[in-house]
Formats: sequence, C-alpha cells, structure tokens
Amino acid sequence: MSETRSEISQLGEFGLIDRISKNFTLQNKSSIKGIGDDAAVIDTGDDYLLISTDMLVEGIHFDLAYMPLQHLGYKAVAVNVSDIAAMNGKAEQITVSIALTNRFSVEAIDALYQGIKAACTNYKVDLVGGDTTSSTSGLIISISVTGRVKKDKVAYRNGAKANDIICVTGDLGAAFMGLQVLVREKEVYIADPNMQPDLEKYEYLVSRQLRPDARTEIIFDLEEAGVKPTSMIDVSDGLASELFHISKNSGVGIRIFEDKIPVDQVTFETAIDFKLDPITCALNGGEDYELLFTIEQSDYEKIKNHPDIHSIGYMHDKKDQNIMLSKQGTVVPLQAQGWNHFTNDPQT
Repeated sequence: MSETRSEISQLGEFGLIDRISKNFTLQNKSSIKGIGDDAAVIDTGDDYLLISTDMLVEGIHFDLAYMPLQHLGYKAVAVNVSDIAAMNGKAEQITVSIALTNRFSVEAIDALYQGIKAACTNYKVDLVGGDTTSSTSGLIISISVTGRVKKDKVAYRNGAKANDIICVTGDLGAAFMGLQVLVREKEVYIADPNMQPDLEKYEYLVSRQLRPDARTEIIFDLEEAGVKPTSMIDVSDGLASELFHISKNSGVGIRIFEDKIPVDQVTFETAIDFKLDPITCALNGGEDYELLFTIEQSDYEKIKNHPDIHSIGYMHDKKDQNIMLSKQGTVVPLQAQGWNHFTNDPQT
C-alpha cells in the first residue's frame, strides 16, 4: 500500500498556514491573538505586547547581485516594524538571527549590521539579542520584533464592517517595478559585463524595492487625528491579497475604484515601458509595505486632507463580492495574485 503525498505547492503559503494553525488552540489567558494576523497579541497588564517574526532567504526574498548588504539589513528590520505598525502599535525591540556561508567576510557582515543599526536608529527600536549559525546555501536572516499597543487601540484584520471606508497610504506598485528594473539590468550585465546598469531615472522605484520604509508615522498621525482603524494590515503581498485577508477575516465584501488606487507617475510610465498594466502591478506587486486599513465613515472628515492617506473604496455586506469598478465603469472581480511562497518562482 503506497502512501499518498500532498505537494505543498497545492496549498500555497496561506493554505499551509491555515493547515498548521487549525491544529493549535490558545491555552493561556494572556494569549489574546495567535496565528492569523500581522502580529501575535499578548496581554501584559496595562498594554498588549505585540510579537512578529519574518525570515528573508537568499534566492527567494533577495538577490545579492543587486541587493547591497547594508540595504538588506535595513529592509529586514523595516518589514518587521511594519507588522507592528499594522496592528496600530509601536515597535520597541528586535532580535536578529543569521545563517551564513563562509563566502561572507567579516566586512560583509559589518555592512549588513550597519543597515540594521540605521533602521534601529530610525524606528527607535533596540537590538536585544539573536543567534548566528552556519549555512550551506547562502544567507538567511530571521528577525523577531516586539512592540506595544494600548488595549483599546489594537487593530486586527477582522474588525471591518459594511460601509467602512477603505484607505491606503502612499503609492503602490513601485517596489514591484523596482524589482523588474533590477532583474532586467542584471540580465543585461550577465549578457555583457561591460554594460553598466542604467538606474538613474528609476531611483525611486529601486529604492522602494531595496530599502522600503515602514509607515510608522501614520500610526502617530491617526492617533493625533483621533482615528482608530476598524481593521488594518500592511501591504507586503499586494493590495488585492491584503484586501482579501481583511474580507475573509471580517466577513464583509470589497468595492474599490480603479481611479482611486494611488500609483506614482514613474511607476505608471515604467510599467507601460515594460508592457505591464500599472493597476495590475499596484494590485498584485507586493513589497510596498504601505498600510491598508478601514475606518468608520464618521472618521473620514478627520483624515480626508492627509496628503498620504487615500480612500479607495468601501466594505459592503456581500462577503463573497470583492470587486473593482474600472475607470470605464466596468465591474471587475478582484483576484489575489500577489506573491505566494511555494507556488511562485524565486527571484532570478
């Protein structure tokens, strides 16, 4: 009798997480929120402690052919701090664990930690520990972050209600287009090592890919405006994918408007040059690390003039109807096609 074998690629990243999490239940009163949000939530008395962790693997999440180690260190911290911001919290400490091969010099690791230090300084977080070990296949960085949030301020993915307004910060698709530029220039260099990369006009896009910033200032802006998001998530896997997370967890549907999705002009023009649809890049590109959140309609007046917060649609009570209204007025069903580990190819 042969054993059946199920391929992880059939589940995908989120299916695998669901499969793992369904076998675990929270056993301690202090464990308020476990698997299934941007960070775990632990009751520590007056506040909630937030804990999150992310791993970056060479050849999957980054390519050292075009990713400077100093930028990589900064990015590794930023993506973790972003998870704490997505809970409406503020990051305080990190631990950093690395696995590396002997091809890395001491000076290379110094450069990596220079980037980590720069991010710690910028986000006002403390490096309080970690681990180092050897690797047989490249560089692996795992960072855990802790932060805090007032109990009445915490924002989950499951709090959105019908008629809540959908908001997103910054602009979308730039990091994805930055990656396309870097991959193209790498291919040009491989074909002809005498060719120098032409990145000057793509500086904004490349910086969004190599050195993204967590939108921690938005948390302070919302607090100052007296606005508590009803739900929140950061845009790491693409706008559409993150919207689906909020829809699924909150049990409400999505209606967004194509002409409201913020796309920078350089992103738009570069996407056209690459024969890509700019809105598709914004919906599915990922790695923008902007904040996506919903607010009650009564709070809209408080944030409508914020230069970096854009309202792009609203939630409604038909939980299985997730749509975008195009510029031409056509109803387009949304599809979550962002980065999904185990079903997507690694970076080339």
